[in-house]
Amino acid sequence: MVQLSKSLLSGKPESALQSLPEKVLQFGTGVLLRGLPDYLIDQANRQGIFNGRVVVVKSTDSGDGAAFGEQDHLYTLCIRGVEEGRAVSENVISSAISRVLTASREWQEVLACAADPQIGIVISNTTEVGIQLVREDIHQSPPASFPGKLLAFLYERYRTFRGDQDKGVVIIPTELIPQNGALLESIVLELAHLNDLEFDFLNWLESACRFCNSLVDRIVPGRPSEQQRAVLQEELGYTDKLLTVAEPYCFWAIEGDEKVSSALSFRQASPESVVVAPDIERYYERKLRLLNGTHTLSCGLAHLAGFVTVHEAMENPDMEDYIERLILAEIAQSIPCKLPEGEAAQFGRQVMDRFRNPSVEHRWLSIAVQFSTKMRMRNIPVLQEHYRTQKSVPVYFALGFAAFLCFYRNAEHKLQDDNADYFTKKWAQYNPDELVDHILSDKAFWGADLSAFPGFSAQVKQFVKEITGKGARQVIKELASKNEAKNLANTSA
Repeated sequence: MVQLSKSLLSGKPESALQSLPEKVLQFGTGVLLRGLPDYLIDQANRQGIFNGRVVVVKSTDSGDGAAFGEQDHLYTLCIRGVEEGRAVSENVISSAISRVLTASREWQEVLACAADPQIGIVISNTTEVGIQLVREDIHQSPPASFPGKLLAFLYERYRTFRGDQDKGVVIIPTELIPQNGALLESIVLELAHLNDLEFDFLNWLESACRFCNSLVDRIVPGRPSEQQRAVLQEELGYTDKLLTVAEPYCFWAIEGDEKVSSALSFRQASPESVVVAPDIERYYERKLRLLNGTHTLSCGLAHLAGFVTVHEAMENPDMEDYIERLILAEIAQSIPCKLPEGEAAQFGRQVMDRFRNPSVEHRWLSIAVQFSTKMRMRNIPVLQEHYRTQKSVPVYFALGFAAFLCFYRNAEHKLQDDNADYFTKKWAQYNPDELVDHILSDKAFWGADLSAFPGFSAQVKQFVKEITGKGARQVIKELASKNEAKNLANTSA
């Protein structure tokens, strides 16, 4: 079977897209960027709207960097799922990426992009821990951190164009962090001060460049399984080392004004998928709490119950019942942001449909990466809001939290969590009840004393006891049976 390359596009309209100029600098090569921003840019190019391609900066030497060159920077996005009751199956060969530069070896080429007047957009996804201040000299080749690399690029651009206000850029981080654009801007400015960069540059940075808060929402799992890859490549008729599977749902909210909206002309090709608005908190909160928060509260339980993927879990009636009640009965009622009437429940039902997608192999252990950080950021504000407004024990939340604690008990899986030692050591030091008390009351870790919420500690202890005694799957089954019994009693009444 032949490998994907530009020869497969010979004679097709898409081949012309490979000669478009570079207009975007992107930090990150991950599947989310390929499946959402790069996909949207490719779609706009096909409609003759944006007419620009993406230069990608790769921070590490490992990974799939070589595959881009071998495939002429092409990759296939296989969109699979159900949308409004209609089965969706679409294969798109994306020409959005022009080249991939490895920062450690090709830093001067990255800086050279600053001299290209057509490059006016910077996009990033460097994981949730990528946007951090590292006190470093940005004149290194290259700087170690993403903010350091970005500042070096912006400083080079400022010097090249002698502070021309029209040569500022729109910077859109997509990392799932509250106020990601504002946070990145504050770090870049502080780093600029630490490097004693001149006042005129600082003025240009603040007046000519726009740092935009943004939210991306599309489930794009990691590398497909070998079995799924084989089936898809047989259908495609060629091999693709960068083959990416994504769900049909695609949404990108970007905080900005008319100037930002004008710069992001690719949005015109998909106005329902790209929203530029003065305030995007509403979109951020519903996605973070209902989609990501549900993933986080469910992944420990699902893994302990023996489910490998989200879809597999959704095929089990008991686990499906747990997730549905968690979303609609608890999280949707406790989002710490006012949404239009009915929007949380409507979005929650969409999330359920997305979880049921049989074509997206979203693995629970992948979702559990940096488990504790995600739990703290995504779910603790929901717990606080629940007690503020509902004043009752959130049972499904408590079960998800108990499973989160039990996830660290034996650690037979490889834990990818910076705080894993904190939890595994607690299991070695204390019995389960003591462990729950110590962890819930750790205000320094959670930002609040979780043991102070009435009934929460007792409920978590009970579920920890049941999970360690009966197993997670039996606990889910018994909870679903209780719910069914309640439903029957209410119907009879």
